[in-house]
Parts: sequence; C-alpha cells; structure tokens
Amino acid sequence: MSFEKLKLKNQLCFPLYAASRLVIRQYQPLLEKLELTYPQYLVLLVLWETDGLTVNQIASTLVLNTNTITPLLKRMEKQQLLERKRMEDDERKVLIKLTDAGKKLKLKAQKIPESLVDNIGEDTLTTDEYYKLKEILGKIIIRLNGIE
Repeated sequence: MSFEKLKLKNQLCFPLYAASRLVIRQYQPLLEKLELTYPQYLVLLVLWETDGLTVNQIASTLVLNTNTITPLLKRMEKQQLLERKRMEDDERKVLIKLTDAGKKLKLKAQKIPESLVDNIGEDTLTTDEYYKLKEILGKIIIRLNGIE
C-alpha cells in the first residue's frame, strides 16, 4: 500500500496554511503602526465597504463564528473604532457602526494592500497570477463554506 498521498509535499492544506501565516506576518508591521491586529483589520475592511452591519453579517462575511467575533468587536468598541447597538426591532441582533476614529483609519490603511503586493514582488507573482490565485481561493472558500 502506498502512502504517497500522506506526504506533506502532496497536501493542499500545508501550502495554504504556511502561505496564510506568512502573508499575515507581512501585514503585522503595517498594522502595528495603526495599533490594529489582523482580525481587527479584517473587520474594518468589511465595515469600510458597508458600514452598519449586524454581528452575524460581519461574521458571515469573514467566515467566522459569532462567538469568535463578538469579543473582538467588544475590544474594538473599547478602542473607540466602532459602536455596538442593539436593534430596536429585534434586540437579539447587534448593529455595528464605525465611529469617526474607525472611519479615519481607512485613509491611513489605504496603502497596506499595495505594500503587501510589493512585498510579495512581481517576480514571484504577476498581477494576472495574483488575481487568478484570488479567484481560485475564492472558489475553494465558497465550496467549503457551504459544507457543514
């Protein structure tokens, strides 16, 4: 019986895991200047795109459980980046809105994506390859997120 499929070099999960960790590491010095963690940055990206979402909507967009994101949102509220407010029509739902400080960070964060692309370098990944990789990963996320 061959165990070739069980070799690390033949696993899809390992390069995804390692690349994810290394990419996030590239974000850290950029985010430290803004006093943000990577998960906080992801929440802000969602809210900069559409302000005024429920906790469930943010969690769904980020493919996270609400019990994972709620403590993060509470910390961000203490940092005065956002405010949490119970919905009047359904008190089980909590609406998340950016504060002025949260909105102003968008301008400061504007160059982060291109800094990351510069760090990876066009000699590693062309612009076309970058978009193709994003597309493929998006398909994987959609497929696996639908399997529970």
